[in-house]
Amino acid sequence: MHPTAKKVADAARQLGLPVEIKEFAAGTRTAQDAAAAVGCQVAQIVKSLLFVVDGQPTMALVSGSSRLDEKKLAALCGVGRKKVKRANADIAREATGFAIGGVPPFGHANPLPVYMDEDFFRFEVIWAAAGTPNAVFAVSPDDLARVTQATIADLKAA
Repeated sequence: MHPTAKKVADAARQLGLPVEIKEFAAGTRTAQDAAAAVGCQVAQIVKSLLFVVDGQPTMALVSGSSRLDEKKLAALCGVGRKKVKRANADIAREATGFAIGGVPPFGHANPLPVYMDEDFFRFEVIWAAAGTPNAVFAVSPDDLARVTQATIADLKAA
């Protein structure tokens, strides 16, 4: 197992969430690639998106088939839309400890507020990145919400 994926597995175990990391040679960098690799719907793929909201790195967990509505995230955070900016690769790595393309929903270098789209709850199992562009793990939406202490909300763009 890749050392970065092992870091995610260790973080999951510390959170009381046993996961099985699956690594794929073809890669799982995009939601479409991940869905094809694991054999699920694109909507079951968790995109871990990092934003900077009024100076605070903030994680948004959104379905692979959806786009995040930044106005909704801003409203949830109690700020105006202009205070929400997509984090660049350097900020993402600094805040999470992971490179874009493999950012997991937990196990970050720093504690982050997490917002999770309510759409995930229509599935029994969803799939999230496990630290590298080639690794994912399955988790129930309830378990993911619990271990990330996520605020559940409608985050998708219309």
